[in-house]
Amino acid sequence: MNNDLVKDIRSKVDIVDIIGERIPLVARGKNLFGVCPFHDDSNPSMCVSREKQIYTCFSCHATGNVFTFLMNYEHIDFKTALKELGDKVGINTSSIKVEKKVTKYDKLYEAYNLSVKYFQNNLSSMIGKTAKEYLKNRGINEDIIKEFEIGLSLDKRDDLTKLLSSKSYDLATLNRIGLSSDDHDVYIDRIMFPLYDVSGQVVGFSGRIYKDIDMNKYLNTKETEIFKKGEMLYHYHIAREECRNKNYVIVMEGFMDVIRASTIGIRNTVALMGTALTEEQINLLKRLSNNIILCLDGDNPGVEATLKIGDHLIKNGIEPKVIPLPNPEDPDSFILKNGKDRFINLVENALNFSDFKINKLKEKVNFKSDEETSNYINSVIEETAKLNDEIRQEVILKRLAKEFDIGYNTLDMRLKALTSKKEVKVKKEIIVEKRKENHKDKYIKAMEQVLYFMFFNDFAITQVENEHLVFPTEAMRALSSEIIYYYKKYGSINVADFYTYIQDKENILTLYNEIISSDYVEKTTKEDLFLYFKVIREYGTKQEIKRLTNLMKNEVDPLEQAKIVERIRKLRIGE
Repeated sequence: MNNDLVKDIRSKVDIVDIIGERIPLVARGKNLFGVCPFHDDSNPSMCVSREKQIYTCFSCHATGNVFTFLMNYEHIDFKTALKELGDKVGINTSSIKVEKKVTKYDKLYEAYNLSVKYFQNNLSSMIGKTAKEYLKNRGINEDIIKEFEIGLSLDKRDDLTKLLSSKSYDLATLNRIGLSSDDHDVYIDRIMFPLYDVSGQVVGFSGRIYKDIDMNKYLNTKETEIFKKGEMLYHYHIAREECRNKNYVIVMEGFMDVIRASTIGIRNTVALMGTALTEEQINLLKRLSNNIILCLDGDNPGVEATLKIGDHLIKNGIEPKVIPLPNPEDPDSFILKNGKDRFINLVENALNFSDFKINKLKEKVNFKSDEETSNYINSVIEETAKLNDEIRQEVILKRLAKEFDIGYNTLDMRLKALTSKKEVKVKKEIIVEKRKENHKDKYIKAMEQVLYFMFFNDFAITQVENEHLVFPTEAMRALSSEIIYYYKKYGSINVADFYTYIQDKENILTLYNEIISSDYVEKTTKEDLFLYFKVIREYGTKQEIKRLTNLMKNEVDPLEQAKIVERIRKLRIGE
């Protein structure tokens, strides 16, 4: 690989732009922070440095440059990442030969892609006239049909199965992935809506009846190797860009709600394909935005799901907002009945989840009962304690005090008792984390600090070489040697480019990640540097004394023992 080409592409790409296109970033000082996509992150713990052009997660210690981020995020190899970024900034990448990655699922994706085209052709032909008229009456025009690749399955029982079989797809596979059942088509005479995974691959279908027949309204693909409802969000691949522009995401229940919102120009939407929310889906939502609006159905199951999902998000560090729809409306029916402006007004005036939940708690209370009233007030205070906004907490307590004629101080004391428990728990977690961080002794910290200096101070590299400083571990010696070699070859050290240089050197990459993600000091003086050298040499002396002491224990010759004792003495007095 041409290293000049790699450095040229890297220098023309801003890591903040590339990561910011994929996860929301918030500026804090000179760096930006976002939710780390490489572990289950509750709070934004990934730091992105525009100055250094690297990212670092302070929780899982994922570290790297723009290439490694793209490789790990998109699950692609280095050449593919290099070509993608080169093409993005207008650099000729024709010299980069990328081999198409073959996976065991390629054949399955191909079967679904062929099915999509087959269903689309059916809808576009004369056979699809009735179905297309039905869609038109439902407000689904030609543009929406194309955007969502809507199609039609025929009333023949084995038309698709025969087509795919003729293209060398075996029946066992078609049965396994939910396109056939008992060697016949699963979907018969239904309007077909493709279901996509997070990368935009079609992995399933939802077929809807459009004639007045006694059948289930929707028939969805069963879960397969490539279709797992709990690991996907419908419309994610389209919503990602829209959410980045609008800085919020609307979560709905079903794909028809998302499609309907799209007809009025609202595309920063995703659907759960049900009312459950998994940890995988929460992580996907965090990648879209920390500003989440729940717009589920207005019926009782929809309200219950909203409450459950909202609580789940709060536990993961996000308080969503809620669009409360009237019972029994869903977003699809509400938009059809009330139009774009009414729905946008609901979006703009979405309730904080805590207010929504408090309102719902209130609906079930018999305020003539002192016990129920007391339980309600306690429930409201418990919800208030979950908030990280002191002003909102005060507003809620004052409203409670006025409504029920209770002293504000009484309510505040109760709130403080709950929040103090929460703070103690958080402090304990922080202490445990600090203990984990502080397990390194002063010698290891000194060694890592010197290596860290070498990335940002040219004279530190020169002094390490001139002083013949020997690091005690093989990985540290190897990393020091690579830094010196790189500096001599290129005349300077850029941490983002150096990361690319060592990405295949697994023996030192782990150490590099650990050092570069630590909170070490960048700048130093020669005096300070030599103090660290002294600590490292002191460590070397201690280790040598320990080695000689163990050697003496096993030595039986008195003369050799005396020699070892003398060597230990000289080491101790610094000779």
